[in-house]
Amino acid sequence: MALKEIVEQTVSGLGFDLVELERSAGGLLRVTIDCPWTPQSAERFVTVEDCETVTRQLQFALEVDAVDYRRLEVSSPGIDRPLRHQQDFERFVGQVIDITLKAPIGAAAEGKVSSLRKKFRGVLERGDAEAAVAPTVPWRIIWRDEPAVKPGVRVSKKRKAAPLQALGFALDELKEARLAPIVNFKGRGHGSADLVGAGSK
Repeated sequence: MALKEIVEQTVSGLGFDLVELERSAGGLLRVTIDCPWTPQSAERFVTVEDCETVTRQLQFALEVDAVDYRRLEVSSPGIDRPLRHQQDFERFVGQVIDITLKAPIGAAAEGKVSSLRKKFRGVLERGDAEAAVAPTVPWRIIWRDEPAVKPGVRVSKKRKAAPLQALGFALDELKEARLAPIVNFKGRGHGSADLVGAGSK
C-alpha cells in the first residue's frame, strides 16, 4: 500500500482530514491534520491530544506496513494552511489568502496588473456562481495594491485609497493556495481593513 494511502486511511479512520503529507530529508515524516468541516458544523480545532492520538495510530500502521522512516511529526495546519480542495475554498470564503497561478494572467484590463504576475494576496470570494450555466470563474480574490509605507512614516488619513481590484480563477489554474499568514488577535475577518495592502506577497 502506498504511503499516502496508509496515512490517509489512518487519519480519516480517526475522524480527521489529511491536509498535507511531507517526507523530508533525514527520514522525517511530517503529517498535517485538520478537523472535518461542513457549512453546518461549528468550527473545531485540532488539539495536542488529537495529534498524540493520530501519532500513536500512525506509528502502529506504519510499522505493520514496514514503512521506512526515522521520525514522525503530526501537527495542525497553522496560520498558513494550504487550500487544495473545493471544500477548503468554501470553508474559507471571506479570509485573506495567497495564491500562485500556474501561468501569468496575460492581458490585464486597463493595465492595472502586470501581465506577467502570478502571485496575489486578497480576500477570497465566490465568483459568478449564480450564472445560469456552470460558472466560468467560480472563485475570485479582491485586493488593493497600496504603496509600501516606510517604517516611522505616518500615513495621512486624507490619502486616497488605492482602487479595489479583482481576479477570477478556477482551482485548476492554481499552482498553490494558502491562507495568508496574518496574525489578527481580533480574529480573521474580511472588512475593508483586510484589503489594504493585500496585493502580491
